[in-house]
This record gives sequence, C-alpha cells and structure tokens, in this order.
Amino acid sequence: MSRKKAERSTGSTTGAARAWQRMLSGRRLDLLDPSPLDIEIDDIAHGLARVARWNGQTRGEHAFSVAQHSVLVEAFFGEISGDASPADRMGALLHDAPEYVIGDMISPFKAVLGGDYKLVERRLEGAIRLRFGLSAHMTEEMKARVKQADQAAAFHEATRLAGFDVDEALRFFGAPPPGLVPDMTPLSPTGAQAQFVGRFVALQAEMDGE
Repeated sequence: MSRKKAERSTGSTTGAARAWQRMLSGRRLDLLDPSPLDIEIDDIAHGLARVARWNGQTRGEHAFSVAQHSVLVEAFFGEISGDASPADRMGALLHDAPEYVIGDMISPFKAVLGGDYKLVERRLEGAIRLRFGLSAHMTEEMKARVKQADQAAAFHEATRLAGFDVDEALRFFGAPPPGLVPDMTPLSPTGAQAQFVGRFVALQAEMDGE
C-alpha cells in the first residue's frame, strides 16, 4: 500500500499527530479540545474499571481499579462532608474521570510530566463536569474536601492492598477519618464498572430530584 493510501485509511496526514480517541460508544473525543457532547458515562465507567490503581501493584485476583477507587472516595467524601449535596457527591465520584482517557499516573510521574499533562487533564475535567450538570471546575473548598477523601481512600488502599505499613502510609496520606471501614476486595472489571455506574445513576436521580 502506498503511503498516501495508508494515510487515507488511517485518517492521518504526514506530520499531523492524532489527538482524538474513538470510544466504544462511537464518540470521538478530542483530547486537546474535548466537548461535553462527546462524553458518555458508559465510556467513563468502562475505561476507569480497566485502569489499575498503584500501577497494578496490589494484592488480589484483580487490580484495584480507578472505578472502585472513585466509589470509595465518594463514600469517604460523604462521611467527611455530612452536608454535601448530590451534586457535590457527584463531583467526588467523577474526580478521577479524566483517567478513562489518559490513565492513572502515579504522582511522582505526573510531577515529571509537568504542565502539559495538567492542562489536558483540566480540559477533560471541565468537559466531563459540564456534561453531567456540574460547574466546569470545583471550588477550592471542594477540591480540599475531595482531596481529604482521596487521601483517606489512598491510606486504606496502601495499607490493605499495596504493601505499605501503617506508619509509612500515615506519613504520606495522613490518618483516615474514623468510622467507615470499607470492603477493599478488588472487583473484576465488569463488577467495578457496574458498581461505578450504579452509584452514578443513584446520584443522578438525587440531582434530578433536587
């Protein structure tokens, strides 16, 4: 096949890098300029359920997925923020949603990549939140509360799945709030996907009823 024919068959041109991804829903998501219209919750759930936390270095038959982590963070967010609205909790559930496209990179590697990664992540975050009836970005107060819930989830994941001892986890993530003792059994991708979608549907119903 000639180079020109190959370019036509792949939709590429010489010197032009493809910056979009085809989703199973059929949507074509532009990573550099994402539109809320190209975002579907089933694509998000499918992707997050197949992205491993801790680069897959966790105990259990299955990886502990970002989908399962997201449900855990939303649960901790509810414990920490007793007055949280359904929209706030939806924001917590979707806090890592951009990773359905760009994957879950460990914090040290994100620091190496720097600003370009953060810019892509922020644009995806804005499009996702707008798609589901939220403001484009969290307030600083919301970010702090979600971060606290995220750290609580990370503590349990680190000590119960990722081989950290308690003192080490306390140094990196702080102490989780008392009370909630989550089931940390890693689910299969289909199980994690169903759990994430189920929580999304419940929160969406609450938001619609406000």
